[in-house]
Amino acid sequence: MSASKIRAIYRDTGVSAYMGNPFIEALPPLQESVDSATALRSSMTFHPEDLQKARIVRAHNICRIANEFFQPLGAHMLLSERVSLMIRGGYVGRNPKTGDLQRHLQNGYERVQTGDLSTFRFEEAKSTAQSMLLIGCSGSGKTTSLERTLQTYPQVIYHPEFNFEQVVYLKVDCSHNGSLKEICLNFFRALDRALGTNYEKTYGLKRRNGIETLLALMAQTANAHALGLLVIDEIQHLSRSRSGGSEEMLNFFVTMVNTIGVPVMLIGTPKARDIFEADLRSARRGAGLGAIFWEPMLQGHPDKPSQEWIAFTNNLWKLQLLQNRDVLLTDEIRAVWYELSQGVMDIVVKLFVLSQLRALALNKERITVGLLRQVYEDELKPVHPMLAALRSGIPERIAQYSDLMVPDMDRRLIQLQQDISLMKEKTAEDIALQQLATEDERRLYLLLKDVYDSTLLVATVRKAFTANPNMTINQLLPVVTQWLSTPVIEEVTMQNSDKEKSRAIKTEAWEQLPFDDLRYINSQHKNPSDMYAELKLKGMLLDLKSVLARAS
Repeated sequence: MSASKIRAIYRDTGVSAYMGNPFIEALPPLQESVDSATALRSSMTFHPEDLQKARIVRAHNICRIANEFFQPLGAHMLLSERVSLMIRGGYVGRNPKTGDLQRHLQNGYERVQTGDLSTFRFEEAKSTAQSMLLIGCSGSGKTTSLERTLQTYPQVIYHPEFNFEQVVYLKVDCSHNGSLKEICLNFFRALDRALGTNYEKTYGLKRRNGIETLLALMAQTANAHALGLLVIDEIQHLSRSRSGGSEEMLNFFVTMVNTIGVPVMLIGTPKARDIFEADLRSARRGAGLGAIFWEPMLQGHPDKPSQEWIAFTNNLWKLQLLQNRDVLLTDEIRAVWYELSQGVMDIVVKLFVLSQLRALALNKERITVGLLRQVYEDELKPVHPMLAALRSGIPERIAQYSDLMVPDMDRRLIQLQQDISLMKEKTAEDIALQQLATEDERRLYLLLKDVYDSTLLVATVRKAFTANPNMTINQLLPVVTQWLSTPVIEEVTMQNSDKEKSRAIKTEAWEQLPFDDLRYINSQHKNPSDMYAELKLKGMLLDLKSVLARAS
């Protein structure tokens, strides 16, 4: 069997309501939050030797971060717990050993035959299904988090005792400007992918069935395979006009939960809130919709920073493949990172990935504040309105721009990889030739490079030409050879090292200096007033007033 389809192994859950229910006892064991976090966390890591690989190899590894990195947060644990409760709770009322499932199937058969969703043969076949609404801005991680949670469950479980295939979960997406009928067709399509069946062609394409008939068929098919959870994503894409308005859409979802009798989770951006606004305000909450509002990560206050934000960025920062990287993430970069991304998980990760690729493409091999800001301006323009709305904190603005996404991300990653692949990797010989000033020095180096260590050879060749300016290459060849073969070279290297230290660092290299170096701070601020504010914030300015006050 495939990884998503397994043979049932039954385990006692320890919960009396679940006892003797094969649909529940065949599920993975109940987990504590710590175990759930371990199951969800990505195992992505890099090794020291990865830093020494060619730029294009490092670029490909960096691109993996966007898809593979996952750090479980408190919200993920809550979602994982809700999913566990919804799946197991929905099966309580559909136990095949007590006849509950058979009663649901008989009721479903009656509805298909009559076309009336309110018809039933067995009144006592009650639904124990719950439903939930998950709302958050695009890129906040809600869909990714749910998918990782669902991956901890097998999608299909085969029960040999009943010759029955149990479908634990199905996820369907709403297409742009889609209709309720399309949701039904997408349901059959997803079921066909999971089971290898042909329901879409049988129920959806061959017949011109209306919404009520399709919903009755969905109910019957879902119960025929003991569906544990139905997830409908991107519900903000539903067309109000094609679906009969918000009230009709809400009625559809309510009927779907009550009729199908399986838990339903609806996912969308704040634009979808108006569909459920009346129900969310209602004291009864007729649709039974518990709601989770998936917020971006919080930054916290300077005196009490968010530990989740710190842990998330620290773990992400470790996944750098830049040779001049800073091992520790500074508070300054962390603050700018949040300012630009507003804690939206997808933007946080993509900004980090794109910044690494830009650092490779520019041959700087280091992430700086200036680089982060430049990447934000160049690569993330499409989501600037959404991030500005989040900064404003105004709900109406947030809802207006909540479904903006970074378009063509894959294409941009490929383009940056191509730019990096066209760059020539610098060899030890290239670096050495750059350090030698004259053509004669380079020729002498090339004559001896295959015999002696490159670092020592460069220093010795320089010293030889400086000490003997009137000698030719042929005359200097034995001199350099003799020096490299005697302890004199140690003195030569030391003198050269001292000379290297005294050399001035060019302005364009200032951003490679330590974060507390004045030249680095200057390189990150084009406006003198911004640099002054930064120096004042860091306490690097002399307060003359206090000095004079103490002197007097």
